[in-house]
Amino acid sequence: MSTENGTLRILVAGESWIKHTIHLKGFDQFHTTEYEEGAGVFLDALDASGFQVTYIRAHEISGRFPKTVEELDAYDVVVLSDIGSNSFLLSDETFLRSERTANKLSVLADWVRGGGGLAMIGGYMSFSGIDGRARYGMSPLASVLPVTMLDHDDRIEVPEGLKAAFAEPQHPVLGGTPPEWPLLLGYNRVVAKPDATVIVSAEDDPLLVVGEFGAGRAVAFTSDLAPHWAPPEFVGWAHYRELWASILSWAANARP
Repeated sequence: MSTENGTLRILVAGESWIKHTIHLKGFDQFHTTEYEEGAGVFLDALDASGFQVTYIRAHEISGRFPKTVEELDAYDVVVLSDIGSNSFLLSDETFLRSERTANKLSVLADWVRGGGGLAMIGGYMSFSGIDGRARYGMSPLASVLPVTMLDHDDRIEVPEGLKAAFAEPQHPVLGGTPPEWPLLLGYNRVVAKPDATVIVSAEDDPLLVVGEFGAGRAVAFTSDLAPHWAPPEFVGWAHYRELWASILSWAANARP
């Protein structure tokens, strides 16, 4: 699954948000609204690796995210980062007009089992997420993730910094990058499935887990690709680009 010239085709969904702020100044108040994206450095790294990247922002998922396996076949790997399951399950057709439509997460799971690559990156709206609101453990996608998710808020905040421990430093998913990451500041707590492989961990909790499902592959990276869990030291790490190129190449079952 790749373009004719061997370039990996990556679909990235999530990592954007709209921030609405209320300013209170004595008797008076006013509101401001800002749109922000957190995937810039990550997307630049994929571009620098020669990947063909399509970016679907969080608010675009209802209209742009593929609804069929055939549409997903335009890609080799789908990356979900900091975007909850409701954005895929509650399309405009169903939520606004009570119309039947495709279950995008069921379609994505079928595509993975048919040979696609999947990577879920941690964040406040990944895995179970803040207050359990991401809810992937209750979704069809749970069957093709290499981890079991908690049924409650799964965030582990480590403001003092956590040091990653490498169980499989030679695994090809790491692509030969050094088995020593800059400190991270948190992650989503998950449990590795029995047939999955834990590559990197934070004490007893997995940070990087891989697994195979049917003909496809899936990766769970339970920390972040951008602040705040991934601080400037990690995002600016000399091997940041190489690490992500290796992770996504492994998911696509391709050589980086």
